[in-house]
Amino acid sequence: MKRILVTGASKGIGKAIALKLAAENRHITIHYNTDKVGAENVRDSILDKGFQADIISFDISNNQQTEQAIGEYIENHGAFYGVINNAGLCRDTAFPAMTKDDWSRVIDTNLDGFYNVLKPCIMPMIQLRKGGRIITMASVSGIVGNRGQVNYSAAKAGIIGATKALAVELAKRKITVNCIAPGLIDTEMTDDIEHYDEIIKHIPMKRAGSVDEVASLAEYLMSDAAAYITRQVISINGGLA
Repeated sequence: MKRILVTGASKGIGKAIALKLAAENRHITIHYNTDKVGAENVRDSILDKGFQADIISFDISNNQQTEQAIGEYIENHGAFYGVINNAGLCRDTAFPAMTKDDWSRVIDTNLDGFYNVLKPCIMPMIQLRKGGRIITMASVSGIVGNRGQVNYSAAKAGIIGATKALAVELAKRKITVNCIAPGLIDTEMTDDIEHYDEIIKHIPMKRAGSVDEVASLAEYLMSDAAAYITRQVISINGGLA
């Protein structure tokens, strides 16, 4: 059975992806940093349906902690066939009001998290000699930029560039590397968005996306049917960009 790591899987998009992939008979490793109860609920939901899942915890912005946790997991359970690098955070504010901490926390979590999570996963994945799948999570903000999100846009644009470069390195190993760039998706993170209705007006489809729609795209990219798709940034934003 293919073992898949989904970071930030205790809620939102990560949770939806974990549940979707588990239903396709993959072993899901649910990552969380602080929301242990949420992660346990996702795991239990998967197990109750007769599928397989377990839990791993680390702070993706902490290189040493992440490398140790993933290294120990792989040593005990074997390499991951797939990784979905979903965990992240935002600290939105106008650039003149942005503190160094606002900048650093977003870069450390979103962009450094790319390195911290994938670095210890890739060599064991290569050594499996069975190919593999890597999916990173960017944002429409990383493609077009967004007011009040200079830090977030910078981090997500960096993820897009890193994803494309890594895809070239791993293509001959039959490991695909692709990026999903969501627009406005209804999650816990959107509950506090100011001017939500105004944002909806600018989306050609006049609605937000759902976590299940993002999960369906991730499931396809993780499947055998997507074996020839790599180095791509796939937007899911209702025509926003």
